[in-house]
Amino acid sequence: MARSILSRIALMTAIAALAHPAWAALDIGDPVPKFTANAALGGKTFRYSLADALAKGPVVLYFFPAADSNDCSIEAHAFAEAVDQFAALGATVIGVSADDIDTLSKFSVKSCQSRFPVASDEAKTVINGFDALMQTRPDFANRLSYVISPDGKVAYYYQNLNPDKHVERTLNAVRALPKATAAK
Repeated sequence: MARSILSRIALMTAIAALAHPAWAALDIGDPVPKFTANAALGGKTFRYSLADALAKGPVVLYFFPAADSNDCSIEAHAFAEAVDQFAALGATVIGVSADDIDTLSKFSVKSCQSRFPVASDEAKTVINGFDALMQTRPDFANRLSYVISPDGKVAYYYQNLNPDKHVERTLNAVRALPKATAAK
């Protein structure tokens, strides 16, 4: 009987570990992969460069599963509403998904309110580089937010499919950056 209970506990522990793996391979202090990607801001497309953005200050890079889905629209709207707060701290915001650039061009106006860019990563190169691929649905990015310091290292990350806390947590992380880093 005791062996049966221990076997069940071990099985449940293994299942729980598989259900909630560590999503962010990039830990605090890890260097991030630099990338360029097609992006849209206010319906206009351009080439976004993470290196260029980091030269101006910290970057909040958030991954989201699908433009125009309810939760992704909620999250984009929340980031749009907070862009001025990030800017006051010297930080910029960029969203990334596996959506095509035409979809993101419309999303950049509708949900992002033309306040910050969203980048297309159909090949999932950036998504994989930041270990942001949704394990249960590999055609999509997971909801994962990073704060990247100007030196190109992870200062903070937060992973949760619920969009409600991403803005609050990343804004607090930017506020917590050393002043010389945040206001570069």
